Amino acid sequence: MKKDLLRLADLSSQEIIEVLDLADKLKKEQKAGIEHHLLKGKTLGMIFAKASTRTRVSFEVGIYQLGGIALYLNANDIQIGRGEPIRDTARVLSRYLDGIMIRTYKQRDVDDLAHFSSVPVINGLTDYCHPCQVLADLQTIREYKHTLKGLKLAFIGDGNNMANSLIVGCVRTGMKMSIACPAGFAPDAELVRWGKESGLLEITEDPKKAVVGADVVYTDVWASMGQESETAMRKEVFKNYYIDEKLLKFAKKDVMVQHCLPAHRDEEITGEVFEKHSKEIFDEAENRLHAQKAIMVMLMDSNRS
Repeated sequence: MKKDLLRLADLSSQEIIEVLDLADKLKKEQKAGIEHHLLKGKTLGMIFAKASTRTRVSFEVGIYQLGGIALYLNANDIQIGRGEPIRDTARVLSRYLDGIMIRTYKQRDVDDLAHFSSVPVINGLTDYCHPCQVLADLQTIREYKHTLKGLKLAFIGDGNNMANSLIVGCVRTGMKMSIACPAGFAPDAELVRWGKESGLLEITEDPKKAVVGADVVYTDVWASMGQESETAMRKEVFKNYYIDEKLLKFAKKDVMVQHCLPAHRDEEITGEVFEKHSKEIFDEAENRLHAQKAIMVMLMDSNRS
């Protein structure tokens, strides 16, 4: 039976750790120049309704390093962009490909694609969630902190797709999470309820309260792709929700900073903080490659049980 990654909640706590362990192994081998053609001859179709830097390059390079090939499919260049039902696109592509990655707007489109596809589907991002990014985040945090359970992550800003997936990632791995966001910009209500029931999630409107004792402080842009018309409004609403040195003084002394990129310096994060923590942030970006390779192997390698 095929398995998909449509949202991070599709993975159990054990499966998340398995992905991270495999990502670490593949990263170590790649750094040592050891080939691992675990997906030799496999083809990944990559559907992009939203533009990307990290998602496209990391998946394309990743499948190549695994011995397979990638096909870039701009949504406007295939029939799905001309009104073909997703169910038909899914059934056609399933006859050509060994796996599909899609980066789009609506979560429903990803779910429908997976429902009608006979090959694994990977969510490369939707407005609802970003599971691949959070797996890379967890890998990076574990590299720096050597553990996940018991740590505290503070998220400052919009309760968007990143916040939604980070809630799942933190709860699944035993991390505490505190989210500071303006009223009306909280994450998905059902995920908030689920997170609070675990005893690991706190929601506040005060960034200082959220950051107290944090091991990791995380932020994202105020206006995500597709929200460009809201930019001026969001700059006003989020003007006090940014990471600077003053805010970080409330966190632990060895706090690490994470940002899923692209970053708007001197909006959600000051240029000073970004550059001071740039190694952590770009290690996080690099780990998209390794985490996604692990995901592809776990979903597309027919030799794995």
